[in-house]
Amino acid sequence: MLNFFRRDQRVDDFDETELSQLLAGFSIEVMPRTAAKIEDFRGLLPEETRVYIAHIEGTPIDDMVATAKRLHEAGFPVMPHFPARIIKDRKTLENWIERYQGEAGIDQALLLAGGVDKPHGDFHSSMQLLETGLFDKYAFKHLHVAGHPEGNKDIDADGSSAEVDAALDWKQAFAQRTEAQMAVVTQFAFDAKPVIAWAERLKRRGITLPIHVGVAGPAKLQTLLKYAVACGVGPSLKVLQKRAMDASKLLLPYEPTEVLSELAAYTAENPDSLIERVHFFPLGGIKASAEWASARAGNTDEYA
Repeated sequence: MLNFFRRDQRVDDFDETELSQLLAGFSIEVMPRTAAKIEDFRGLLPEETRVYIAHIEGTPIDDMVATAKRLHEAGFPVMPHFPARIIKDRKTLENWIERYQGEAGIDQALLLAGGVDKPHGDFHSSMQLLETGLFDKYAFKHLHVAGHPEGNKDIDADGSSAEVDAALDWKQAFAQRTEAQMAVVTQFAFDAKPVIAWAERLKRRGITLPIHVGVAGPAKLQTLLKYAVACGVGPSLKVLQKRAMDASKLLLPYEPTEVLSELAAYTAENPDSLIERVHFFPLGGIKASAEWASARAGNTDEYA
């Protein structure tokens, strides 16, 4: 059921309490080069904010580990990316895990295929990384995986969701037979409707993994359009394109108020939804996203 706005509620008249509850415990993503521009994360993010570190092709592992160590020492739970297609082999994977754990005190990871067409070595999927058993060997507590509410043509070239659905079924089974605490973190979207429809479809399918919905933080419209096209954002891209055609909004910075207020209204009315948290892609800068989210977020003692 996608008519999640109450009849007397306008998009610009959202419930601040509902939004605050949805944003409680939000997470944010950084890269080593963007994190280096932030002098003190403790003055920017609430305590216990999970910080993901994106591992872009060509980024030295030394930079990744150093960034993870800095954030861990500042008191934040840190979740580095492990992109399967840029990891050469099992030895390299184990070296990365050992370094993150030994040098930076890390015990969690986001496992994903990675944004390169041709694998650099033995791995091409997050399932292969999980099958090595190395994350269990080194007692990584939280293992998150990627989700694609609007599909992923790199995986399902025919436009279906057959392969991504099968992969998520496999990961669900993995979580059930192991002690891994898993969640699904999605690509960013600009429209709540396809995200909600996807979450409901997964639940009907028997998936129980919590969903952390990806959204883009405040940014210039031109910046978002560039990233959205590059990252293969699906039909929700039309939200940005429509905005770009409105001269009165073209020069105004985008804020994720609308998509998040719609998600907040839905989760408030559907507390058993798989949608649990929000993950920010700070495409307009870490500071802008952190300040926007922190100003609207509630507090939570639960960390998952």
